[in-house]
Formats: sequence, C-alpha cells, structure tokens
Amino acid sequence: MPTNLQVPPWTPPNTKDVEALPVGKWWDAVSAPTAVGDRALDLLGRDSGAVIQDDTYGKTYWLIGIDTARSWAMRQVRVLTALADEGTLLGVPPASWRSERRTYWRIPLGPDRYLTDPHHLVRALRRAVDDVFGPAPDGRQLCHRCQLPTDEPVPVAIEHSGSVASPTVYACPTHARDYPRDQAAAMRRALQQGRT
Repeated sequence: MPTNLQVPPWTPPNTKDVEALPVGKWWDAVSAPTAVGDRALDLLGRDSGAVIQDDTYGKTYWLIGIDTARSWAMRQVRVLTALADEGTLLGVPPASWRSERRTYWRIPLGPDRYLTDPHHLVRALRRAVDDVFGPAPDGRQLCHRCQLPTDEPVPVAIEHSGSVASPTVYACPTHARDYPRDQAAAMRRALQQGRT
C-alpha cells in the first residue's frame, strides 16, 4: 500500500481526455514555444518538475507554485496565473498520456516530479530564449506580415545583398511561425508570374 510520500500531491482528475483546469488553484503554469522548451529542459536536467507538451500548438508547460512568477518578462514565454477579473484555463491531459498523443506529459507527473522550482526555471528559460531567438532587438519592430509594431519582435530572416548591409526581417510572435510558409508562397507567386 503506497504511503503519502509516494502519492503526488495533485493528479489530473480526468482519465479519459484533456481537461481545461483553472490555473491558480493548485498551481500556476509557464508556457514556452517548443524550441525554447527543448533547450530549457536540456539546461534544467533533473531540476525540472512535471512538464506538459502540447504538439497541437507547439507549446511546453511547466507547473510552478502559485504567484511565484508574476513579474517574469521574456520573449514568447507566458506565465499563466489566476487574474482578479478573469479565469485562465490550461488543458491538462490524463496522467497516463505519453508521446503517442498530441497533448501529453513529456515529463510524467509523480511524487518526485511535480512543481518546478521557479528560480531554476527562470534561469533556464532566459538562457533558452537567448539561445533560440538570439539577442533581443532594441525596441519595438514592425512585423513583416501585419505591419504592426510588436514589443516581442522575432527575427525571422536576415537578408543579404552582396557587400551592402541588409535589414533583419522581424515578425510578431503570432506571425513568426508562419514566416517560412509566407516566403515559399511568395516565391511560388513570383515564379507563376514569370519573375525570379
């Protein structure tokens, strides 16, 4: 018979499907794009608690203590917490789901793997963001797609033209993941119109 030390302090209540659960009740969560999550997990090693992977939206989620990360500000990293005037939900898979599903426990929930220490996580995420996205651009930039200024510009291309310095192309986080497809579509249109 398991002792209290062998039972996780919280387990997902649903065993059949992903369930939307309120953050700020048992835990808060930190969301990062999968590429940043991969690098942060490498840096964290055994210091990571349980991790949810959502391959549908390309996100990695860590569970952390309530109100331990409200002041974090990193490119494309979001702290999910209860707000005074609205609730925030996180899709939580059953505890038994692994990588054969689109949403699963990348690091399984268990008595020794539950919440991630926010001090370890913030250091790993800051370094991972710099490693994946490069140095932060100075100030706001215009998104190549929507042409709106963004406080979180993501460099998506550096144009080269001989010896002349060329601009870096930026996108907002929403359009950054579509950039290669935009480029391919533009090239197809140019070829169809007889341009190179």
